[in-house]
Amino acid sequence: MLRAQGRAVHQCDGGWVPVFVDQEQSISLMSVGFLLENPDEAVVWRGPKKNGNAAVRLPASPSCPRGTHKSMRESCGSCAPSAPGFSALIKQFVSDVAWGQLDYLVVDTPPGTSDEHMATVDALRPYSPLGALVVTTPQAVSVGDVRRELTFCRKTGLQVLGVVENMSGFVCPHCAECTNVFSQGGGEELATLAGVPFLGSVPLDPELCGSLEEGRDFIRDFPKSSAFPALFSIAQKVLSQAPARLS
Repeated sequence: MLRAQGRAVHQCDGGWVPVFVDQEQSISLMSVGFLLENPDEAVVWRGPKKNGNAAVRLPASPSCPRGTHKSMRESCGSCAPSAPGFSALIKQFVSDVAWGQLDYLVVDTPPGTSDEHMATVDALRPYSPLGALVVTTPQAVSVGDVRRELTFCRKTGLQVLGVVENMSGFVCPHCAECTNVFSQGGGEELATLAGVPFLGSVPLDPELCGSLEEGRDFIRDFPKSSAFPALFSIAQKVLSQAPARLS
């Protein structure tokens, strides 16, 4: 999506340097994928490796214009760290990355209510997170999973900014007729029952899918897409909730 494949993370005096995805360095990114030597490698940690407290630490190198650093993929003898647990790694992604001054920190997580989700909430709690943006598709199976996500948010004291219904109908690019491929209204019904805001529905759009696959700027390239007004409206609703919490 962001054309960041193959990029390496480095360590400097201020911590890990995130990967910047644009020349202006307005968007920075951190992912466990950057720490893998092989992009097809599966990360499978169980038991002590999954929940361990070991931290990744690498010695510095004096060859970096941004400050001393060493590539996170490099290792040599005594400097090769043991694998940290996911929980410990999540905490490092929050506290040990040289993020600099941020407007927003967005954490993208898969569906679930696992130890990793709990570790994410705990790591972010000292920074008073704005809340969770919950995404579902319209069909009952997905709505059921997301219902448990909302329960998780309540139990952990995490505010829900709202629910978004993704893949909400397919708009024909030729006649503009909308076909509800995966049912409809499940996200809005869930939001109503849970008493949280419903932020909107995003239709299936081949142009959006292709843009994401190729790492292009969808908002710039397809302003007339049916998904554009939906995404713009959702973003505006989320941003309207931010100032009171950031002040």
